Amino acid sequence: MIAFVRLSLPIFGVVALGWAAMRTRLATPGALDALAAFSFRFALPALVLRLIAGQPLDRSFDPVFYGGYLASGGLVFAFMFGLSRVLARQPVVAAGAHATATTVSNLGFLGPPLMLAFFGDRGAGPLAMAILAEILVLLSVGAVIMGVTHGGGASVGSLVLHGTVANPIVVAIVLGATLAATGIALPMPLDRFLGFLGGAAGPTALFALGGALAIQRIDSRTALTAAAITSAKLVAYPALVWFVLARLLPVEAFWVQAGVLMASLPSAGNVYVVAQRYAADAERVSAAIVLSTVISVGTVPLAAWLMLR
Repeated sequence: MIAFVRLSLPIFGVVALGWAAMRTRLATPGALDALAAFSFRFALPALVLRLIAGQPLDRSFDPVFYGGYLASGGLVFAFMFGLSRVLARQPVVAAGAHATATTVSNLGFLGPPLMLAFFGDRGAGPLAMAILAEILVLLSVGAVIMGVTHGGGASVGSLVLHGTVANPIVVAIVLGATLAATGIALPMPLDRFLGFLGGAAGPTALFALGGALAIQRIDSRTALTAAAITSAKLVAYPALVWFVLARLLPVEAFWVQAGVLMASLPSAGNVYVVAQRYAADAERVSAAIVLSTVISVGTVPLAAWLMLR
């Protein structure tokens, strides 16, 4: 267990550094925005593109894994939506926001450094499929639910399009998979450029994430909802992924381990952006993101220890 904590510690240490920099005003919100934009639009896509393009497609993609992971996320999404509607008596838009926060993981910022740390380059494959499952499907469904009662069909469609087709990480996944499928190798200068640029992805993304957490607050009124979302996100979701992949589907141990680790990541910040856009209980979603990220410092190494021991 200690070994897995040590392996995760530098990753969460950079998150803590970003948080401390914002709290002590050594970094400004403007600098944080620029750093986050650089990481999301340039460094992370370069990293993902190079990793996927450099591996045989059948080694990076497994349709059985994708189906099992997506099915697990869909079941948890439906469960949390029903829980919010029936037990908590939340409006449809709020229930949609809670369900989305429970099933869309912080794969963009935390995913690459963690998957590379635990699995090396091969971790790019399951990471890409998890992004496609959670961003292309679950976040899109959540955005439709959050926006449908506002009568803004066109704006919902535009938001879904921007969050998928125009997502630079999704574009990088598609390009990398195309190169891997066709067997076209990246030219050496381009490969070195992408490697150099992608090397900045982990530190910048994690620092920006920590800074963003520093300016968010958890109100006592929202703590109960945030705790429920966090429990489902960090416990129920990875547990169901493990059950589906390890007990119901014929996938090798590597895919089970990778799936559980990705499902155990905290809620993604882009869920808050969508919830805020449609006034879908954004305050509680924000609190869940903060709480799940803080608690994941302990639960992610625990999940890694349970899966990889």
